[in-house]
Amino acid sequence: MEEKTLKRLEYNKVLEQLASFAGSPLGKERALDLRPVDDPAVINRWQDEVSEGRMLLRMEPTAEMGGWKDIRNQLQRAGRGAVLEPEELIAVADTLTAGRIMKNFLAERQETYPLLNDHAFFITPLPDLEKRIKKAILPGGEIADNASPELAQTRRKLAAAQLNIKNYIENLIRSPNYQKYLQDPIVTIREGRYVVPVKIEYRAQVPGIIHDQSASGATIFVEPMAVVDKNNEIRRLAVAEKQEIQRILAGLSEGVAQDLESIETSLQTLGELDFIMARARYSQHLDAWAPVLADEAVLDIRQGRHPLLKGDVVPVNIRLGEDFDTLVITGPNTGGKTVTLKTAGLHVLMAQSGLHIPAGENSRLGIFQRVFTDIGDEQSIEQSLSTFSSHMTNIVEIVSQAGRDSLVLLDELGAGTDPVEGAALAQSILEKLHSAGARTIATTHYSELKNFAYARERVENASVEFDTATLRPTYRLLIGKPGRSNAFEIALKLGLPAGLIKRARKFLSVEQIQFEELMRNLEKAQQEAEADREAAAKLADEARAIKDKHEKLAEDLAQRREAILSKAGEEARSLVKSARMEAEFAVRELREKIAEESTRARESAIQEARDKLGRLHHKVSRAVPEKVFSGQVPTGLRAGQEVLLPRFNQRGYVIEPPGPGEDVQVQVGILKMNVPLKDLRTVEKPKTGGGQSEVAGMILDKARDISVELDLRGQYAEEAVLLVEKYLDDADLAGLPRVSLIHGKGTGSLRTAVHKLLKGHRRVKSFRLGEHGEGGYGVTIVELAK
Repeated sequence: MEEKTLKRLEYNKVLEQLASFAGSPLGKERALDLRPVDDPAVINRWQDEVSEGRMLLRMEPTAEMGGWKDIRNQLQRAGRGAVLEPEELIAVADTLTAGRIMKNFLAERQETYPLLNDHAFFITPLPDLEKRIKKAILPGGEIADNASPELAQTRRKLAAAQLNIKNYIENLIRSPNYQKYLQDPIVTIREGRYVVPVKIEYRAQVPGIIHDQSASGATIFVEPMAVVDKNNEIRRLAVAEKQEIQRILAGLSEGVAQDLESIETSLQTLGELDFIMARARYSQHLDAWAPVLADEAVLDIRQGRHPLLKGDVVPVNIRLGEDFDTLVITGPNTGGKTVTLKTAGLHVLMAQSGLHIPAGENSRLGIFQRVFTDIGDEQSIEQSLSTFSSHMTNIVEIVSQAGRDSLVLLDELGAGTDPVEGAALAQSILEKLHSAGARTIATTHYSELKNFAYARERVENASVEFDTATLRPTYRLLIGKPGRSNAFEIALKLGLPAGLIKRARKFLSVEQIQFEELMRNLEKAQQEAEADREAAAKLADEARAIKDKHEKLAEDLAQRREAILSKAGEEARSLVKSARMEAEFAVRELREKIAEESTRARESAIQEARDKLGRLHHKVSRAVPEKVFSGQVPTGLRAGQEVLLPRFNQRGYVIEPPGPGEDVQVQVGILKMNVPLKDLRTVEKPKTGGGQSEVAGMILDKARDISVELDLRGQYAEEAVLLVEKYLDDADLAGLPRVSLIHGKGTGSLRTAVHKLLKGHRRVKSFRLGEHGEGGYGVTIVELAK
């Protein structure tokens, strides 16, 4: 893409917005250097990277993706053999730590974020160098005592020598013989040596080396001769300390230089990951989506929004390349024609730069090799070119280079010259571009171009809707309908006398008047049809809602009826079962009583009892007839097998295989029940390629809408427990692996209630309090069971 095309479409402003979402100088530089490409494989990969970044922002909002520094200058100096300062080495260590954490984080989630993990592969952890630097240098940049045994020993000696000399001088100034010579009985330091403040008139009474004098001249600072050697020892130890620190810093800098290539590669990778996350944050900011890339040069932008416009932006639908290759947009100024052109161009540039576009889902874009534009006032004073001449200079270049796989955007084609000649020239240019196979969108005021679109195949008219009642554009693009200038209506609304308007109409030709009248009638008819369509759609929605309500009501009634009948049947069968057991008991007693009687009498009595039981069972069965269900009764049931319960219109899972003639224990939702084997049916395998089930749809909605954290602060313990219970169900349904419960620190009662619920909860694998960066004791991190 040519830079002047990017400039005319304000692509640089999009990059500036993108750069504001980067967290590092490297990420900002990559954002500002981003340019569109025409390789489908590269574009698809870039788009997928942004999609993974969006998922990471939603699923892991607290993930640590920063903490590293731009250490390019430090690495360059280390490579030249320079000794780095402590702060510079700390910056290197922080970057190594951040890279190691990020690499491990993405490696643990490589199945979820495979493309991000591919980048993290090039990060090289250097734990030994990282530990050496952090052991030697404290966070404030001070060298630690244990940076080396020599430094620790030197500092101990230095501290002892300083304490010794301070004690000696303090004893000296407390002496009655010295006190009258001193300005103040204190010990101070000048030029790194311990001295005492002596009154100027007593300088001869305190032998020693004078190091300084007060501003008033009344006090001199004298190093007593008795402590000169002690001060010399302190200076010697201080120099030794400084030399040892330099040796430590040199060693650490040499370690950086030895792994220079690996650190540079890791740094560039961190910059690339920051750039990807900046694109993801920008996509989130714009509420953007990844476009569907087409194999041919087409545009199908649905509900597209200009990324640079703020506030309540009216979305537009732009189509090109499928039913028609050239789109002629007509209508008044301030109607949004230029914004429509720039929206189409920017969406193409953003998509081919690997950015999500601010448009509806399933927007479809082809890959264009070239994008040509002629937009805005191109007047050039330096080159002595008029607006028309500047436009023609651009168009000459466009006509000579545009072809298939080119997108051409022309604003106010033919303007700036005689209307008749300009209209004729505009038609000729559009005809040339159309025959070359270019995809062209042109805006114009000329009525002749409306007729041009009507008379050519694969050329279509469009207009930006204008409300003459309010004199405001609606910014809606109407494809298939040419626009009107509305000059007379606007002038009349703004106060131009009606007589002048009437007189102006007489200057129009008969054909122009007829055309304008026809356009006015068409526009009115279309607005009425649009209003009727919206009203019909509203009525259809209401009818559909009523229909769904009645269907649900009928289904609920049927289920309640089945439930009542089933419950009655179960109670009746339970009575029969109980009666059967009592009858069998009675039969055993009867056998015992008549054991001494004849065999025939005994069997006759038993049979009579059984006949009575059978009549009882028959009577119950007639009162509550058993319902016959279609389908096959399952055989060979095993634990965990899914079965259908037609009586309850539910599916369940077998808990334990049944014994011969026994009931089957089945789990249905959270309930366990015993069901006769004959009341179960085999579950048919779902057909492939079918539509999404209601349950799948609900899971998709949960996965899209649910947050990974629940804020319970301000809730009572009882309310919080109910909220957590429902939230865990939703999180499990959405497939979240980990969630955060924010209960605050406070008195701890809310945390205690939440932890009591989590212990032994069926959906909870484990839980813990948050660590540093996760909220600490005010947050509980919950790992959900798979």
